[in-house]
Amino acid sequence: MSLPATPMRIVCLVPSLTELLYDLGLEDRLVGITKFCVHPYHLKSTKKIIGGTKKVHAVKIRLLQPDIIIANKEENTAEIVAAVREIAPVWVSDIVTIADTIAMIEEFGKIFAVRTQSQQWVNKINFGLQDFNAFIKDKPFLKAAYFIWKDPYMAAGKDTFINEMLKLNHFTNIYENKEGRYPEVIVQKMKIQGDPEVVFLSSEPFPFKDEDAFELGRHTHHAKTIFVDGEMFSWYGSRIVKAFAYFKKLQDRMEEPV
Repeated sequence: MSLPATPMRIVCLVPSLTELLYDLGLEDRLVGITKFCVHPYHLKSTKKIIGGTKKVHAVKIRLLQPDIIIANKEENTAEIVAAVREIAPVWVSDIVTIADTIAMIEEFGKIFAVRTQSQQWVNKINFGLQDFNAFIKDKPFLKAAYFIWKDPYMAAGKDTFINEMLKLNHFTNIYENKEGRYPEVIVQKMKIQGDPEVVFLSSEPFPFKDEDAFELGRHTHHAKTIFVDGEMFSWYGSRIVKAFAYFKKLQDRMEEPV
């Protein structure tokens, strides 16, 4: 991306990247965010809300006169990116791995002239990753299913950041080879499609309930069903540092009796 000058007015359409921009010390330059940009919480009352991640108000964005708009290939539609590109240059992230995240943070350091802060976060992530890999090294590999939606049931599949986080935690995703990144699944076939040892119910985007855990567990051979913080599995960016500590606690829960 070629920019005439360092961007001083930023609109961010990606919740996890709003948090990252804040952590890079760019709060004063953030002028517009989505209603789902909930970290840090106070931004919702100090910044202009320009809609959601799937539906934005182009007029509101235009009035903010941004120098750059931050989007994401997964969270924002191609139509949204095309529409806001008529307002300002758009930087579109495409994140699947931790390495992708590190490259993005380094790129933000260059774009926004915050190389020192960028390198500090890269160092934190690399240290956390090294520490967690040492922690997880001797943990067993378990078959898992990670659900994000109901009616229809949808699970995290291949080429997703969630799948990378599952692998990091020594969980083998039974839906990794199924067609699509978030495939619809028939839960009644779970036993023959991989029979997971653990079923994860994400806190976002669907609010799963206890009865959902019971329903899903019923279609496995005694799988442990666990509600998990979806942000820790799907929010690439600075939140990864917090995710490592969360994953350690999750591993401890895995060792508790059913």
